[in-house]
Amino acid sequence: MITTAVTFDELATLMKQAAGVTVDPRELEQSPQTPFSVLGIDSLGLLGIVGELENRTGQSLPNDTERCKTPEEFLALVNDTLRNGG
Repeated sequence: MITTAVTFDELATLMKQAAGVTVDPRELEQSPQTPFSVLGIDSLGLLGIVGELENRTGQSLPNDTERCKTPEEFLALVNDTLRNGG
């Protein structure tokens, strides 16, 4: 269970499980500002990732989470929420 921070490795796993998109975690870490759309993640895919994270953490994420455009923006918002307890 993820409770304090989501890593690029975990995000890559979530992208595969919830959206069916395989991305190398090193690629995410090296180019965190690459838009999700370029990586093959659409809004429904991102919504699936958000839902899976909420299930794993037991915390609700902000509505803006599914509107994040890049992995960098997504992880910043998610990890800030997890650190501050939602």
